[in-house]
Amino acid sequence: MQVNLLDKDARGLADFFQEIGEKPFRARQVLRWLHQNREADFERMTDLSKSLRARLAQTATVAFPELVASSEAADGTRKWLLSVGGGNAIETVFIPEASRGTLCVSSQVGCALECAFCATGRQGFNRNLSTAEIIGQLWWAMKTLSGEPAAARLDGDAPERPVSNVVMMGMGEPLANFDNVVRAMRIMLDDHAYGLSRRRVTLSTSGIVPAIDRLREECPVALAVSLHASNDALRDRLVPINRKYPLSALLAACRRYVESAPDEPAPSGEKWQRAGAPRDFVTFEYVMLDQVNDSLGHARELVALTRDVPCKFNLIPFNPFPDSGFSRSPADRVRAFQEVLMQAGLIATVRKTRGDDIDGACGQLAGKVLDRTRRGARRAQEARA
Repeated sequence: MQVNLLDKDARGLADFFQEIGEKPFRARQVLRWLHQNREADFERMTDLSKSLRARLAQTATVAFPELVASSEAADGTRKWLLSVGGGNAIETVFIPEASRGTLCVSSQVGCALECAFCATGRQGFNRNLSTAEIIGQLWWAMKTLSGEPAAARLDGDAPERPVSNVVMMGMGEPLANFDNVVRAMRIMLDDHAYGLSRRRVTLSTSGIVPAIDRLREECPVALAVSLHASNDALRDRLVPINRKYPLSALLAACRRYVESAPDEPAPSGEKWQRAGAPRDFVTFEYVMLDQVNDSLGHARELVALTRDVPCKFNLIPFNPFPDSGFSRSPADRVRAFQEVLMQAGLIATVRKTRGDDIDGACGQLAGKVLDRTRRGARRAQEARA
């Protein structure tokens, strides 16, 4: 069976080449070909010997998700539906801005956490994505947005990149697919691959506390937490994982995350830029649901709840989807909510909704999921009752 090289970070590639009798430095060469030049044809990797290219053609492949459909919003946001086999497809979104290009990457086919306001959770869950399927979304976006490179790069300098930031905020809970997600993020950070800084890679989690601690130890990147409620009773309803990891445990993990992180070797062998978390705060995401979590009382609860956590708030206007059961908070209530947080000395921004006309906005990603949880059947039965 051929090995998919997109599944390998620097360490994995070095091991692979050692197994086939090659020097470990081949890993750096191939990383550059795969991720800086987006080259999938071994024959065109011209600084490899002909014999090695022939051996790679026999033992390895470069397989990435295949395009099913593409759409573009009026604001320039692009959404790709990518097949991952077995009748399943995931969605990946690119958000262009004047100073950056952000790619929203999926980590699972569906999601098992079933947050009440999320279209992905309504579809159920099929499986985790492989590292190749996760990094393949960035690979695909860079190749599509950049076009074919004008010339092969052999000097290690990456071509100009349209994607400057990656957010693990697409379909799925990234920390529920820890090993594959971390391996993909190591490739994003590697100077021989995409060379992104840890500040430009953000992982968003609903709050799997042990995995937050593990992330801090193994691959600290910018951390965003889907908070969405100011007390446990409300969060139990909106974000069910809270029943296992309540707010007190979650906020303690957030404090640990920003307090310190190990100064360990980076994937390519250099040191991380500095010890500590990549940012000195956690971003709390808070979707604004009309008459559910958007009162001034909720805002004041948040101020008290997060008093000891270095943080900023990202208030997200709810993006509707069919049969969600929720409505978007009025703009004046969002502003009043924001003002309470800011008067308490907190940074609070309101996320600009992008791509909602192509269902590419936050909470709207759905893809195509062959649900193994029978969640859809259960909902249909409940609706008939």
